[in-house]
Amino acid sequence: MNNYIGMRLDDRYEIRELIGIGGMAYVYYAYDLKEHRPVAVKILKEEFLSNEDFKRRFRNESKAIAVLSHPNIVKIYDVSFGENIQYIVMEYVNGITLKEYMDQKGRVPVREAVHFVVQILHTLQHAHDNGIVHRDIKPQNVMLLQNGDVKVMDFGIARFARDIGRTMTDKTIGSVHYISPEQARGDLTDERTDLYSVGVLLYQIVTGKLPFDGDSPVAIAMKQMNEEAPKPREICPDLPVGLEEIIVRAMQKDPALRYQSAAEMLRDLDEFKRNPDVVFDYQYLSEEAAQAMDDMERRAAEEEEDDRPVRKKSVMLQILLAVAAACVIVAGAALTIFMYAIKEPTPEFNLYDLVGQDYETVKNSDDYDKVTVVLGSQELSDDYPAGTIIKQSPEANTVVKEGSKVTVVVSTGLASMEMPDVVNATKASAVEQLEELGFTVVPSAQNSDTVEEGRVIRTDPEAGKTVSLSEEVIVYYSIGEDNTPVSVPDLVNQSEEAAASLLTSLGLEYDIVAESSEEDQGTVLRQSPEEGASVERGSTVKLYVSTGVPETSYASFQLTFDGDPADQEFDFDIYLHDEKVDTVTCNPKKQSFTWGCKSYGEQEAIVEVNGEVYATITMDFESGTSEITGVDDSLIAGD
Repeated sequence: MNNYIGMRLDDRYEIRELIGIGGMAYVYYAYDLKEHRPVAVKILKEEFLSNEDFKRRFRNESKAIAVLSHPNIVKIYDVSFGENIQYIVMEYVNGITLKEYMDQKGRVPVREAVHFVVQILHTLQHAHDNGIVHRDIKPQNVMLLQNGDVKVMDFGIARFARDIGRTMTDKTIGSVHYISPEQARGDLTDERTDLYSVGVLLYQIVTGKLPFDGDSPVAIAMKQMNEEAPKPREICPDLPVGLEEIIVRAMQKDPALRYQSAAEMLRDLDEFKRNPDVVFDYQYLSEEAAQAMDDMERRAAEEEEDDRPVRKKSVMLQILLAVAAACVIVAGAALTIFMYAIKEPTPEFNLYDLVGQDYETVKNSDDYDKVTVVLGSQELSDDYPAGTIIKQSPEANTVVKEGSKVTVVVSTGLASMEMPDVVNATKASAVEQLEELGFTVVPSAQNSDTVEEGRVIRTDPEAGKTVSLSEEVIVYYSIGEDNTPVSVPDLVNQSEEAAASLLTSLGLEYDIVAESSEEDQGTVLRQSPEEGASVERGSTVKLYVSTGVPETSYASFQLTFDGDPADQEFDFDIYLHDEKVDTVTCNPKKQSFTWGCKSYGEQEAIVEVNGEVYATITMDFESGTSEITGVDDSLIAGD
């Protein structure tokens, strides 16, 4: 699989490192020699080149993303579908998958989980608006960037919503832990299929567990179709009720009971973000009611064999039953309101200040038994030791009823510390040391001519800096020298700084040679070797850089005086570039004079006497010649 490393695809994409392996493709880090940027190249595995289904899925990914343009979708730059190799060139995303992040953290805090899912839903809404259903939403297909943004990837089994002519095999493709019941059955899928997968993903993020698992993909698929998942709060009792309701609604077996669009689910998540104590009161059919509905549907199917009057009677009966049920519900609600009206009001009091107190002490103490204290989330903190309450909702001194719920945020300890120095340590020991301190570590391989293979070259942030434990630390480790040839880029017309930086990034040296030129100072005029030349790393490229001043030559002119000039001295003022550059004093009756200088190009010189133009001269500094184009002898004439 690594035989692509060092290759140059279409003489443009230089394959440098394997960064991922999927079910049907390898993903490589590469460099685009034409656009001078890093890219990711996804190459279909050789064993699938003769499989039309896999080739179609591979091409479908580029087809789907071609119609999408969204900041949370990985861009596609180029595609190639040859007989011997098929690849897609994509935006290189420097991050880790959501799956890797969850493996590191286990259960993700609610606020962070909602932040990720909101971005995924915005992405899906854009795809759905363009008629595309992803059909494979899972943590492995979501990349996390260092700034907390996400990128959704792998539209390989995406389907255009209007395109329904698919085989049974095509419909059931997907990751079995996240597929919807209709996917598992091989039924037609639509936008609500993606929302089911988002529900499963959110379930897993906030609980740390999958809703369905089993010994085989078939067993898991059967559970997706036939079993109800444990409620999230059965696993994590501290989860907010509103968030559980959102997850349960997204994961309804019947697509009609789910959210009908990503926008609809986003509205509930936005409401939850504004008020974490919100309760949506979504009601779904009980098992008895569901069974009754199934019996009614069965009886209705049997009546299909009877005549039309009987069917009308059956429909009327169902309507009457529905009306009767509604009346019962209304009566029950009225009774509840009546009972509430005669009930004594719940006592109120000013809420305690819990911030700064130990969470376990508060939770188990009788001093706070007027309220139910619920853990909302945990956060790093430099101000409060681990286990201490750092926020509460409602806030202290708010008037609340006895029995109210108070949601608290608890410190997990220090939020930042000084970055240790792990340079020259082995990759394994550096990662272990940093992870034990609480950092999230992202190893990144780099070639190095000076650092031993397998040892740390540098870290970002660097040693000695104060770093938040919520930040990722990138550990750059050596994979030895890079001996693959380098294609010299086009550096002409770039600034000296930009050209030097690009050459350094490619492992090349450079020499600067100054040349006279009218181009801006520091502009590269030419280079050696030229663009496209293949050279070894460490080779030197010579850059010929403009001084900003063109090369100068000498030119002169001679004034001789015709006619009958006055027998006296005159001051002849000489102007070049509209500026006075010299004054020559002479008696035109007795002598002529010659004047010259060094400059460039073709320029006009003016000679004045007493503020009036006496002569105009065109001076050609390239050829060193001059031509007098006008003389006014009257300015120096005698009486």
